[in-house]
Amino acid sequence: MTKVVLITGASAGLGAEMARQFAALGYDLALCARRVDRLAQLRDEIAGRHPGRRVGVRALDVTDDAAVTAVFKEFAAEFGRVDRVIVNAGLGKGAPLGTGRADANRETAMVNFMAALAQSEAALEIFRGQGSGHLVVISSMSALRGMRRSMTTYAATKAGVAALAEGIRSERIPGVDVSVIFPGYIRSEMNERVQQRTKFMVDTATGVRAMVRAIEKRRAKAYVPAWPWVPIGAAMRVLPLSVVRRMV
Repeated sequence: MTKVVLITGASAGLGAEMARQFAALGYDLALCARRVDRLAQLRDEIAGRHPGRRVGVRALDVTDDAAVTAVFKEFAAEFGRVDRVIVNAGLGKGAPLGTGRADANRETAMVNFMAALAQSEAALEIFRGQGSGHLVVISSMSALRGMRRSMTTYAATKAGVAALAEGIRSERIPGVDVSVIFPGYIRSEMNERVQQRTKFMVDTATGVRAMVRAIEKRRAKAYVPAWPWVPIGAAMRVLPLSVVRRMV
């Protein structure tokens, strides 16, 4: 039976590329995001490349808890089951705390953490009901330590979702696997304003390929791409903060 992967924030960037790569691996797709027109374009693109794939799309604002639950249940009914949920929708806004942009920091916190909590709730309700499933949470290498300036809130939210996933994994829900993916610098719409020559930045397809490989292995935790982020991650956890702040 063809497996079904549900991806939030699938209209662009890492989410859209994951959809393409999972379709190539033979998965049916349940895709949701706010920009349903972009989802429709992606659906048509995938259908053209992989005529046998089923692709469902739904408009979804992940900060609407009731809508998250409803859309996830609709996908489960449409496909008959959901085998994997990738909590990918995220926001990169932010400003140094105390500089008058509390709105940007709050919006990032709501999308990246509170909405991830709602998505995890909805996914696990489905998984508990069907007795199996794979919850995947997209964190960030910035989650490993506190970050400064405009990255402070973003990094804190990504640390929060990593801890959330670890707590769920610790519960050992029968039939349910939980993975946390920590991407390094992967080109996407979220960071398109960052200089193209940022050290260690890889293109979207290359970075997502590393993410998909880790997800397919159902790794509990993965720094991707492995080079150079596995050694950098190990260093970040033990080095003084004064050194870390110059690394990332």
